Amino acid sequence: MSTELNNTIKDGFKSHYCHKAGRFCKGDTELPLLFEISTMINNSRFIKEIMDPIMELVAKYLDAERSMLSILNREVSKILIEASYGISYDDKKQGRYMVGEGVTGNVVKSGKPIYIDKIEGSQGFVNKTKMDLQTKSKKDISFIIVPIKVDFEIVGTLSISRVYDERVNKDELIRILTVIGSMVAQAVRARQDRVEEIQRLKNENEKLHLELENRFSYENIVGNCSKLREVFKQIEQVSNTQATVLIRGESGVGKELIADAIHYKSARASKPFIKVNCAALPETLIESELFGHEKGAFTGASELKKGRFELADSGTIFIDEIGELSAHMQIKLLRVLQEKQFERLGGSKTMNCNVRIITATNRNLENAIVEGKFREDLYYRLNVFPLYMPALRERLNDIPLLADHFIQKTNKKNGTNIIRISSSAIDALMIYNWPGNIRELENCIERAAIISTDQVIRIGNLPPTLQTAQSSSTFSKGSLQIIVEKVEKQLIIDCLIAKKGNIMQAAKELGISNRKLGLRIEKYAVNVAKYKIKK
Repeated sequence: MSTELNNTIKDGFKSHYCHKAGRFCKGDTELPLLFEISTMINNSRFIKEIMDPIMELVAKYLDAERSMLSILNREVSKILIEASYGISYDDKKQGRYMVGEGVTGNVVKSGKPIYIDKIEGSQGFVNKTKMDLQTKSKKDISFIIVPIKVDFEIVGTLSISRVYDERVNKDELIRILTVIGSMVAQAVRARQDRVEEIQRLKNENEKLHLELENRFSYENIVGNCSKLREVFKQIEQVSNTQATVLIRGESGVGKELIADAIHYKSARASKPFIKVNCAALPETLIESELFGHEKGAFTGASELKKGRFELADSGTIFIDEIGELSAHMQIKLLRVLQEKQFERLGGSKTMNCNVRIITATNRNLENAIVEGKFREDLYYRLNVFPLYMPALRERLNDIPLLADHFIQKTNKKNGTNIIRISSSAIDALMIYNWPGNIRELENCIERAAIISTDQVIRIGNLPPTLQTAQSSSTFSKGSLQIIVEKVEKQLIIDCLIAKKGNIMQAAKELGISNRKLGLRIEKYAVNVAKYKIKK
């Protein structure tokens, strides 16, 4: 702040009153203020750093308690306080307005200044910044706000609040604020563009985050059985089309991986891939999640929110557990499929969408149609290209490959160092029914890897359900002695494999003497030589 202007402010602007007209006037001291603001703007490298000091100058010059500079963010249609004087940081954060909301929103909408003599009891004054409506001495407070324009476009507002004075020339106050607003307008436009660019990048980053979070690697679909090869063939056939796909299969078979494969092998691979699970969302929120909502659409809707369909524009949306949709939402989804249009919750503007839809369910939709729980017309819209993912019990030959895959995955995730899985453990995995499918197998391998003490997953490391004959519908044949001997032989073989055929180390690992181990090797006719390292 220059010495000349500082002295002028300290002197209290002695020419506050026009002696000729006998009214409040600051015309004689206006030029030093405008010159100082101009100098600050021209000499600044970062416009944000000088905005608060400018607001302080404005407040002191106009005897105001508070001053505010607000910027319109066109990207989200919000007006935010960019700089201020006399307002706390927390209160400043609350000063967010929609266009048309409160006095600030109305000035941005109409482009006309507003002068409120006394804000106490004034209608339309939305006091989000917790401004005192009267001074401590019960004096009234006035509020003056003007639009800031660049090339006839409104980019923000400039406002002050000061003690009410009936002698004030309202037109002159508005004129001075308008002049100051014009001076900072270009700087405000530059700041506005930067704020909007940041908002745009945030939105883009959100889309990319949702996409990369679920980024697909074709290697994630592990297996080579005939039924899985048929699935791969169907993925290749449908990926580069625009057909709607309905993925069928039990819970935990990997339907989401199929959706990943279809999207990332399609022409939309570089576009957003958005996922939503209908079963994971309350019915009251599913419409808002899919189609978004306008501010005030329901209690708690404090701002506009884009839905999954809007975020997925030009890309793909994967709707899991489609069979859980309510009748109301089925109608909404049917319209999107037929007309490629929707409205946000609480809004009237029709949104167009270019989105490929992939859905999945573990329910029998045909039975749901008969029971009146699922619309037949929606079913046929979704079932253009049905794709069935087999259950794990239908592809038991893939279990060894899957087990190795999950061992590597859990080693990386948990820092374990599992080298292999024993043959007896593989046998136990192969005879189990797997009601939880791939998801259950992955959890089983992760648990076994964590509790293993020798870098090998053994049958004892598996969950009890896999070790109980009744739970797996498999029973070992023979007497107790025969069953025990089978387990003992397998343990000896596993230990010899781990110790590269070294009998002394194997005996130490098993906690028995070399002689006892030798007798058991002879009893079970174990060929030790096949496990030794060849030099």
